[in-house]
Amino acid sequence: MPQPSLPARFEGDSAPLGVDLHMHSTASDGALAPAEVVALCAARGVRLMALTDHDTVAGVAEAGEAAIRLGVSLLPATELSTRWHGVGIHVVGLLPQGARGALAEGLEAQARAREARAEEIAGRMEKLGLDDALARAREQAGPHRPLGRPDFARALVAAGLVPDMATAFRKHLGSGKAGDVKAHWPALAEVVGWVVEAGGVAVLAHPLRYGLTRRKRGQLLDDFIAAGGQAAELVSGFQNADVTRDLARQLDERALHASLGSDFHFPGGHLAPGSMSPPPRTAVPPVWTHPLLAGVVAAGCDASASGAL
Repeated sequence: MPQPSLPARFEGDSAPLGVDLHMHSTASDGALAPAEVVALCAARGVRLMALTDHDTVAGVAEAGEAAIRLGVSLLPATELSTRWHGVGIHVVGLLPQGARGALAEGLEAQARAREARAEEIAGRMEKLGLDDALARAREQAGPHRPLGRPDFARALVAAGLVPDMATAFRKHLGSGKAGDVKAHWPALAEVVGWVVEAGGVAVLAHPLRYGLTRRKRGQLLDDFIAAGGQAAELVSGFQNADVTRDLARQLDERALHASLGSDFHFPGGHLAPGSMSPPPRTAVPPVWTHPLLAGVVAAGCDASASGAL
């Protein structure tokens, strides 16, 4: 497999870097199978990728086989759900040694939490008139991935109870509505500990999306670092250049590494693998230069990395 030639620093170049370390497949809430995500990455010139399905590494083995075949370097990864001072925060775990130990156990617990949440949502939707709600949502999701609110929204539409998904969320599944069941995710520090103990790099996902003030975001970064966090997504999809530069300053002040990801879920939207705002010129080091990842990336993320899962 060819070794990716990736920059050791961000120079403010607007050309795509061929890196995307935040994407989803049918192993969680994406529309494409893991191998199809890899194929799309290869077609779009992505050289280094991570499949970061929610609270699972179930798609990594399939993605790894496709990556070897298509000459794409793959980092095994997952996106973990956590809570921080009552706010839902996501952590991407980049896992050169795979999911093991407390992380593997934590992923199993996260899966059980998602199942319990889906059952609770189903019960509430049945009270609103959606008969056999769990099975109807499963029809929408397919047989493998965990159920989420969008699956129940599609089931409501299919049953003719609402005209579209937007109405389903506005009336039944959005914030504060009957189907807005809060999952009891573990604390941020606990999840970061799982990733670090597994020999991975914990990355704070899309820090600009939590609706936090700059000061609160700084507190989040400080707590994340105290727990062992090593990086944050400097760019997640498309974002304001001035805000991105300010985030880079916050990362630089804290000696964090910077990751990049599209948060791709489905084709046809404004996001695609490798498509995102360009990172600014900054002294913040790219996450692929982190000591835990540099050797794996240089070696092309060989099949043994994904086989460790």
